[in-house]
Amino acid sequence: MTSVTTPNRGWAVVIAGLTINLALGVLYSWSIFKDAIYESMLKGGEGGFDWNVAALNDPYAVCILVFAFTMILAGRIQDKKGPGVTAAIGGLLVGAGFTLLYFTTSYALWVLGFGVLAGIGIGFGYASATPPAFKWFPASKSGLIAGIVVSGFGIAPVYIAPLATWLVGAYGIHNTMLILGIAFMIIVTTASTFLKNPPASYIPPESPKLRPEKVIAHGSGLNLGPSKVLKLPSFYLVWFILFIGSGAGLMVIGSISGMAQNSLGEAAFLAVAVIAVGNASGRIIAGFISDKIGRVLTLFILLVFQASLMFLAAFLIGDQTSALLIVLFATFIGFNFGTNLSLFPTFTKVFWGMKNFGVNYGMVLTAWGVGGFVFSRLSQTLFANSGSHRLSFFIAGSCLVICAVLAIILGRLQQQRQEVAAA
Repeated sequence: MTSVTTPNRGWAVVIAGLTINLALGVLYSWSIFKDAIYESMLKGGEGGFDWNVAALNDPYAVCILVFAFTMILAGRIQDKKGPGVTAAIGGLLVGAGFTLLYFTTSYALWVLGFGVLAGIGIGFGYASATPPAFKWFPASKSGLIAGIVVSGFGIAPVYIAPLATWLVGAYGIHNTMLILGIAFMIIVTTASTFLKNPPASYIPPESPKLRPEKVIAHGSGLNLGPSKVLKLPSFYLVWFILFIGSGAGLMVIGSISGMAQNSLGEAAFLAVAVIAVGNASGRIIAGFISDKIGRVLTLFILLVFQASLMFLAAFLIGDQTSALLIVLFATFIGFNFGTNLSLFPTFTKVFWGMKNFGVNYGMVLTAWGVGGFVFSRLSQTLFANSGSHRLSFFIAGSCLVICAVLAIILGRLQQQRQEVAAA
């Protein structure tokens, strides 16, 4: 009976997780909201925003940081109470955070609403989307399934960027926050009812083409709790590589609309949409490729590619950059950034198992939040002082080269891990 009904339920869970991430991906459209706030600052007058220019990225940076650290708590709740309840809490918190922004121009309250409340809500929603999807499918499809589910978070700006641009133009920034908050609360809480774990006794069928040792390489083996994971070198390697890879990508995503203003004008939101297409496709393609050639080799190739892009951008991206070059840069940066969110869930599964996946991946994802906070704040501060993103690109590129070397070490640790699992 299970073999007949399971495939339909499995794909229903994938679609529900994808839908939740499509809503919560509003985070990546911050540059649209930031531009509206900046324009209000320039106009001045009663009722306008009065912030420090260097602090414009703070709600976004805080949201990333809070989102990531919330994943530890949300992952534990997901492991204990199930994904449906966890996702519903997330939808309610995001709605509350955005609704708060309807009433205020206060910097502190925007940090609270967008940074803290929405950040916690996104963490709860994101933590609940991938684990149940993993459980319905065989280990050999882990990369692909993770890529599909998390692609929603990356592709969201494709519709949110033009929608937010239109809403801000038609109704203003405050009404836009209220509309989006209510809409996303309804969408996420509805989709949460479809997130179900399989029965405890269920084992997804593995492809008959895979030999037992290949199954182990795709993620079978020991299940480790967070206290043991924190004692392993593999955790800190995984954490640091994600810290740099995601931080470098989020730095660009948070500022891409501003970078594109001179070349694209009012159509600058297209750069946000393009980076989102790259972001989402990177998650799916990297997940699929990693299932074929291995996640470590995939990671190494993409880190080298991303470092090359950062160094090129230091010389090519400026006030007079052509629209075509901006679009190409946004596409490739988005692609490379997106790969992180499909590769690192599978690293978590392979190294430490599925039993405590929620809390273990929550600990790993703190690197995503710290990286986004540090690089976004650094980039905005350097830009406020120099008027250029060049130094930020150089710093990010250099860090990515170091991570490419660390990826080789990570590959050796993964090989040792697979030998232990096989034994």
